[in-house]
Amino acid sequence: MKTINFSRVNKAKFFRTLNKRVNTYFKENNIKRTGNWKLYTKATIMFSIFLLPFIVILTVSLPQWSLLILSIISGIGMAGVGMNVMHDSNHDSFSSKKWVNKLMGSSIYILAGNVYNWKVQHNVLHHTYTNVHGHDEDLDAGRILRFTKHDEWKWHHKFQQYYSILLYGLLTINWAITTDFIQMKRYMKRKLAYGKLPNPFVNWGTLVVSKFIYLTMWIILPMLILDLAWWKILIGFFVMHYTAGLILSVVFQLAHVMEDAEMPLPEKDGSMKNTWAIHQLKTTVNFSPKNRIINWFTGGLNHQVEHHIFPNISHIHYGKIAEIVKKTAQEFNLPYNEYKTTRKAIIAHFNYLRLMGKNPELQA
Repeated sequence: MKTINFSRVNKAKFFRTLNKRVNTYFKENNIKRTGNWKLYTKATIMFSIFLLPFIVILTVSLPQWSLLILSIISGIGMAGVGMNVMHDSNHDSFSSKKWVNKLMGSSIYILAGNVYNWKVQHNVLHHTYTNVHGHDEDLDAGRILRFTKHDEWKWHHKFQQYYSILLYGLLTINWAITTDFIQMKRYMKRKLAYGKLPNPFVNWGTLVVSKFIYLTMWIILPMLILDLAWWKILIGFFVMHYTAGLILSVVFQLAHVMEDAEMPLPEKDGSMKNTWAIHQLKTTVNFSPKNRIINWFTGGLNHQVEHHIFPNISHIHYGKIAEIVKKTAQEFNLPYNEYKTTRKAIIAHFNYLRLMGKNPELQA
């Protein structure tokens, strides 16, 4: 795969100016860039929403219909842990202490994921080559969905605005079953890593052992404890994952798979037209920036512009630095993509899917 190089020509000095202003904000207010008691309190709440329903299922005799509701609640908590705790931690922004970030980042294992795979796909590929076709794997939906004009069109894509939402919920259950094994094989072969390349034996061993423990905890243990048919337990497991997967997928799609977000291709020599920071502005979209509930629950991932330019700053600060980023972008006559409400962003996303579902030959 050809190496991509972002332009270093930035006559306007956008990022230098922005970075200076953001640094000044933290210095003048005497606050750290990492999380604080607000984030730690929220982490406790998210873990509780995720794990307490599971504990109740295992220990309290309840009607079967209520077990399904508890599985949905657990799925909401699962997404909450992923967006608020795991995500910040694996960006080293949850805490100023490395061991805390490592510990909280390991929460991905109880979400059915893998730290190594996530850091390569997210920190290395997605954050470096955001929305670059063939490099940002978050845009790779195989042949089922067509997210960019660079993807080959298939006849079934003309219906994707209808069936896509059904597929979005499969995100985390794919992590649990197949995705992690496929990714690790591919990444280790390419010698990709966020930092030092791990020992292959240790890396594969961690993956296998963590999957065994995960499946034991969420499937085998309930089968041993509960007086329920095995298929009912699998349904509960699926419902939990589907709920989490749906939430996580929609949040991501609203941030990148939109008509407002550019999906550029590198030149033949691998060079990109814009500098890295300006590229982030043009390939990301914010939504519901003033909605307190959305800000709180999504872990600031609705402030995707700020997150991509400053991935090592905790999301609890995005609301404040967003004002700085937006003002600076406007001063330099650069785009700042934003939807005022989640509803408008969702409508725009599915309109974009409909656009990508049209036969390009008929559009020529």
